[in-house]
Amino acid sequence: MRVLLVEDDLLLGKATRKGLETRGYAVDWIRDGVSAEAAIAAHDYEAILLDLGLPRQDGLTVLAKLRKRGSSVPVLVITARDEVADKVGGLDLGADDFIVKPFDLDELAARIRASIRRANHRPQSHLVHGTLDVDPASRTVTMNGTTIPLTAHQFALLVQLLEARGQVLSKARLEESLYGWGEEIESNTVEVYIHHLRRKLGKELIKTIHGAGYIIEAGPDGH
Repeated sequence: MRVLLVEDDLLLGKATRKGLETRGYAVDWIRDGVSAEAAIAAHDYEAILLDLGLPRQDGLTVLAKLRKRGSSVPVLVITARDEVADKVGGLDLGADDFIVKPFDLDELAARIRASIRRANHRPQSHLVHGTLDVDPASRTVTMNGTTIPLTAHQFALLVQLLEARGQVLSKARLEESLYGWGEEIESNTVEVYIHHLRRKLGKELIKTIHGAGYIIEAGPDGH
């Protein structure tokens, strides 16, 4: 999953980006509000981590403009401010959650997952599809009760497709969700991951829509 981190503090930004990357996220890191607005306009993110005290344009202004454009991407406000007024202001402008620095990275990752679940109208923490059970928290996959080992990128790709069941995701969209800025992507990267997922989970799970992309079809109940 690709997230945008908007944080001007150098040490905190580096630590947060590294911590989230070790937990399977692709992270784009921006240090000011104007650049954040440009990044949001140019890319699709699963979630945005937004500091309030930013140079050039404050976080609340970034959030207000984002919601005014009709975007429903989950936004977690991260700030050193703990005054009630700041929390109320952020939530009233459309923030999905509020976490005060310093924060625990495991808690932050859990809050990101929860915000994404709410945005996808999925109350349960696991992604279940037939006999396939995926736990984003522990990053484990089981099928028919047997644990299936996946690499970090294979896991991220599977989660992306499961979250979008019933929708065709283009190769470009999948690449964007898997990699942050500056990461080199080979032309057949997605195809290779799809091949390995089919080999491990069955060739019928992920279908190719020629000229369009890939899809995990929704079940009779829409899941």
